[in-house]
Amino acid sequence: MKRKTLSVLILLLVSAAPVSAYYEVIDLGTISEGVFSEASSISDNGNVAGYSTIITGYPRATLYDSSGDKNNINLGTLGGNFSEAYSINDNGQIVGYAHTASDQSRATLFDSSGGGNNKNLGTLGGNYSRAFSINNSGQIVGSAVNNTNDERATLFDPTGNENNNLDLGTLGGRHSEAYSINNNGEAVGWASTASGDSRAALFDISGNGDNLDLGGDFSEAYSISDNGLIVGRSYLLQGYKATLFDSSGSGSNINLGTLGGNSSFAYSVNNLGQIVGAAWDAENQQRATLFDISGNGNNIDLNTLIDPELGWILNSAHGINDNGWIVGYGRNPQQKDVAFLLTPEPATVLLLALGAICIRKKL
Repeated sequence: MKRKTLSVLILLLVSAAPVSAYYEVIDLGTISEGVFSEASSISDNGNVAGYSTIITGYPRATLYDSSGDKNNINLGTLGGNFSEAYSINDNGQIVGYAHTASDQSRATLFDSSGGGNNKNLGTLGGNYSRAFSINNSGQIVGSAVNNTNDERATLFDPTGNENNNLDLGTLGGRHSEAYSINNNGEAVGWASTASGDSRAALFDISGNGDNLDLGGDFSEAYSISDNGLIVGRSYLLQGYKATLFDSSGSGSNINLGTLGGNSSFAYSVNNLGQIVGAAWDAENQQRATLFDISGNGNNIDLNTLIDPELGWILNSAHGINDNGWIVGYGRNPQQKDVAFLLTPEPATVLLLALGAICIRKKL
């Protein structure tokens, strides 16, 4: 694949750069004196969403101040104690889940002002739902339980009329979830087969059930770029491995490897083919990772691309935008597990731009 060669070029350019650090680390903090936070998603214009615990310990969906000034916004709930945000688009729309006053989980379109006018997106007739992704057109996917207690990948009606929520079906089994939808309306996640296996899936968002099995054992697809790159995980060689899925469904998937340990997960891919997630190293430590898209194992521990004097340990990267900004969570110098934002330093921006030019020429 041409895309593989080009993304490897970016990694080689970065790894050869004569600078001491490639990314600035911004501590995104928490809300209400919370002790933990996690950034799940970053838009191309730099808005960051995720969740943070409040002083009582409950998680709350959070819109982070990407400047690092900690002016974070508690996005509230639907009357209950819990909420988490999983995706933010370039228009500032945020989705995730929130609990109702009766302690039921509902897919939620959050009021980004923090004013509490959150929208309950409903279910498929059951008592549970979550929204995992929203694209720039406002299409929302996630999962919801139906009236036979099956969890199904769902295209939600953004107006909150649950009668218009669409069951995206499975691969012949009972259960499925949709984790990502790109700006072309292509959605991926996982679905069960008739034999009960779980497989990464490319969903037919018309709801006609023409879903594509992407292969792999116990596999899940977490992210799809606008140019059709799909990443996630598959079970291989005594552990889950970050995987680049063949979008044709032919099964020519690529094991992206680890950092020397047994397991890894690819959580996000951008339109330049940069893939981030988490991998375990030879000491069995989980580390935020920039993956080699070729599968040749030239994966980079993101901790090696920041100034070691900062005292950070980056544990997992959950999102990357087309500017190369990365979000996730790690342990800060005060030994708190908090959301971080990595922004490329000027030399890195130049190298990434050169890599992007090479990509366009090769394509």
